[in-house]
Amino acid sequence: MEPAKFFEAVMLLCFGAAWPFSIYRLLKTRWAEGKSIAFLVIVLLGYASGILYKITGRMDNVIYLYVLNMIMVSIDLGLCIHYKRLRGR
Repeated sequence: MEPAKFFEAVMLLCFGAAWPFSIYRLLKTRWAEGKSIAFLVIVLLGYASGILYKITGRMDNVIYLYVLNMIMVSIDLGLCIHYKRLRGR
């Protein structure tokens, strides 16, 4: 694996490690205060851009990390919206 792909994969693994904890916390506490929907949407756009970059020119297995992270952020965003609606905010 070339160095650029390796470092890209490490970056995605590090960023991706945070999402399961965030999802778990939301499921356990059912409390979404302090979470920014706008921030999560921006992160989703970033992952979508990474996926489009891979599809349009640099396709490799790192795309699976982008997809996995995007799925986890989507789950986090969905839970955040759900719990904020339940609390009327």
